[in-house]
Amino acid sequence: MRASSVVLLPHAPSSVAVARRRLSSELADSGVYDSIVDDASVIVSELISNALRHARPLPSGQVRVCWLRRGDVLELEVSDGGAMTEPRRGPGTLSSLGGRGLGIVEALSDGWGVRHEEGATTVWAVLRAPRSGGENGRSAPLGMHAVVPDLSDFPDLLDEPGTGSMNGTATSRAYPA
Repeated sequence: MRASSVVLLPHAPSSVAVARRRLSSELADSGVYDSIVDDASVIVSELISNALRHARPLPSGQVRVCWLRRGDVLELEVSDGGAMTEPRRGPGTLSSLGGRGLGIVEALSDGWGVRHEEGATTVWAVLRAPRSGGENGRSAPLGMHAVVPDLSDFPDLLDEPGTGSMNGTATSRAYPA
């Protein structure tokens, strides 16, 4: 199954809940396990929150949220107008008030990275998103989100750092430790 959505939202805190509800609804309707829907929702929430807190809006004054599901792989993206610094995982210590967002994305996804396009910075994450097998059992087997997907559809994940590109744009990547 191949499914995708592109949503343009205001560069405002209310956009987090709007994107989360729409993503959750579409993934649940397509039969994705509830635990994977939850993980994807948290990832999108963290990516949008980071865009709102640290970056400018796109020239339109919005942020762009995209998700694409190809087979059992789900790619999530949030694009903004960029910032003075590169998105990176912070230390996220117990006493810090913030800095855990990309650490959470890293923990829940199978990989994440940053892509720069003209006028936009996109932070993306991929995760395994198999469809549930039965109508009444929508819970994924324990540890399902820890299974590594076939990432052959995402050649930029397989390239050496600094050599990969998606749609002719410069990319950088990060992976779970």
